[in-house]
Amino acid sequence: MSNDLFSDEPASPAQDGGLVRIRIDLAYDGTDFVGWAKQPGLRSVQGELDAALEMITRLDSVSTTVAGRTDAGVHARGQVVHVDVSSAVWDRVGPRLDHRLNALTGRDIVVSRAERADPGFNARFSALSRRYSYRVADDRHWIDPLRRHEVVAHRAPLDLDAMNEAASKLVGLRDFAAFCRKRPRATTTRTLLNLHWHRDTHELAVLEIRADAFCHSMVRALVGAMLMVGDGRREVGWLLTHANTRRRGDVRVAPPHGLVLEEITYPPPADLAAQALATRARRA
Repeated sequence: MSNDLFSDEPASPAQDGGLVRIRIDLAYDGTDFVGWAKQPGLRSVQGELDAALEMITRLDSVSTTVAGRTDAGVHARGQVVHVDVSSAVWDRVGPRLDHRLNALTGRDIVVSRAERADPGFNARFSALSRRYSYRVADDRHWIDPLRRHEVVAHRAPLDLDAMNEAASKLVGLRDFAAFCRKRPRATTTRTLLNLHWHRDTHELAVLEIRADAFCHSMVRALVGAMLMVGDGRREVGWLLTHANTRRRGDVRVAPPHGLVLEEITYPPPADLAAQALATRARRA
């Protein structure tokens, strides 16, 4: 998953010439997608959603802007996007747009909301934080074949106390280059707000992680590193040492299917535009 840091998109196109910005909230099972972003000849979440919007709006081309791109196999419960259309199109398609979209997308995409966005809203830049979860079964007795598309099986028991002790050292503002794939013109500095493992009612090891934004492969690389601490391959202090190297080392990125984008948080409507401007300035 990643959030590109530069965009040619106008700051507030919905205020220009009668354009209307639509906010769409959706969930999806990422198993059969190549990820969020469109790729020629391949099935993507954005490709399915944009095609449905084009059919409904009767426009030749529609391009959504997403809060957080997800990789192949990654799921979402709380994804948010926006798209801009003319006032005339909105007046025609606005009523029950969520129902119309659900009639055209596959069963692995569900739109829960599609409505006119608040002034100043930008799905990507107005966001305050993104929250993900990651689920691991570290005992064969807890592996459920019916959940194989959302839970990763791990070969050894995990010490969650050790993982949480190691993870606590990474919370805050820092350069996460050791856990990010480099992208042109993109910073790897992020503010990690929460990073904590717990056992759920099914005895799965569940990570809850929240940050202002995530760079490409950051969460899965962090999970891969923490699993090495949890099963004893690395000491607790190794995680911080590795983070401080700012270089990709021998950490194996965790499988994608255990990862779920749970929630995107936004400020009150009156602060949406200011948050978008602040985010753009900070990322630049």
